[in-house]
Amino acid sequence: MKIDGTHYRSIWREADGTVQIIDQRWLPHELRIVALTNRKEFAAAIRDMWVRGAPLIGATAAYGVAVQMAADPSDASLAETWQVLHETRPTAINLRWALDEMTRVLKPLAPADRAAAAFQRAAEICDEDVEINHRIGVNGLEIIRKIAEAKGGGRVNVLTHCNAGWLATVDWGTATSPIYHAVEAGIDIHVFVDETRPRNQGAQLTAWEMLNHGVSHDLIVDNAGGHLMQHGEIDLCIVGTDRTTAQGDVCNKIGTYLKALAAQDNGVPFYVALPSPTIDWTVRDGVAEIPIEERAQAEVTHVQGKMPGGVVGQVLISPEGTPARNPAFDVTPARLVTGLITERGVAPASTKGLAAMFPERAG
Repeated sequence: MKIDGTHYRSIWREADGTVQIIDQRWLPHELRIVALTNRKEFAAAIRDMWVRGAPLIGATAAYGVAVQMAADPSDASLAETWQVLHETRPTAINLRWALDEMTRVLKPLAPADRAAAAFQRAAEICDEDVEINHRIGVNGLEIIRKIAEAKGGGRVNVLTHCNAGWLATVDWGTATSPIYHAVEAGIDIHVFVDETRPRNQGAQLTAWEMLNHGVSHDLIVDNAGGHLMQHGEIDLCIVGTDRTTAQGDVCNKIGTYLKALAAQDNGVPFYVALPSPTIDWTVRDGVAEIPIEERAQAEVTHVQGKMPGGVVGQVLISPEGTPARNPAFDVTPARLVTGLITERGVAPASTKGLAAMFPERAG
């Protein structure tokens, strides 16, 4: 996607071999591009959310392995890197998938051959992610097109939660890809952007994406979604996912479950944009089996923003000494999901639906 007319990916390798990322902690107020040069920096980037979003976390981990192989391609280094990077974010399945994939490719090779092979596979993982997200957009576009036709060409109103845009992937995004494709198709579309507390990824990232791409949008507080649905102002919800079980339960940013409940109560279709690497075929019951990351209390008690004078900083919004809970994700049961928009088509959120869409994995 583009920033001020220039195409960017969220992670890329320069001609001199350095791996660059957009440091998302400073958006939307500052665009900072930084180089990640060692395993410690890659771990910090994932853990401290310089990068975020399950697909991008996986791509970043893949490049982290490659950079480490250039420094130390030994078996011990490969195993330790898997462990160090895996511990950074326990919920997003793409992280483990990417680390397992890099290990699968590299372990049979002689150490001297590992660095080149690692950089090649990391680049392929990025390219594959872009194509997956493009296909999700094409398939999701048909859902939006049908709603637009049913409304006689009237505006299609979409509610999003968190950021599942190109900043959460390598390019296109998952939940936003159908939106971007709809814009390119000339469909009148409007996006209601949940602020998505506590880190405000909607307010800071999704809104920034919509603004830069010229997509009509309004920023809303998290609790406004149900009200808008009650009054017929939402035609469909599209969200992303960090891990989806084999039976179609969806783990996503905290607050997704409440949006799904409100959508069901008001007859609003609730879709999940689902790249296949986020399916965890080893898990069935998402509520019981998916580990939910608990993040720092300060994310709840403080808010980051631009201060008078243009300085980006944090302010305390709660009483000094008040403790906070900060579960980062929740699980939406499959029964609340209208459909899973995958790169292969739209699947029912069920064991049978996913198995039919990905028979080679479901066995």
